[in-house]
Amino acid sequence: MFFEPTETNNDAAEQQRVDAIVARGPGGAFALAGAALAIVMAIWIAFYFLVFVARGGD
Repeated sequence: MFFEPTETNNDAAEQQRVDAIVARGPGGAFALAGAALAIVMAIWIAFYFLVFVARGGD
């Protein structure tokens, strides 16, 4: 369900709230991307050591 305000006399306060949120930047997106990258790199390193190095590195 979407919230749709019925009165538009609070536009200035709503715009200030949106501006404050946007000013904080995409910190959560960077944190999520960093965590995903760390997981992928950990899997790649584990695969490298458990498969290639275990076989003798050929």
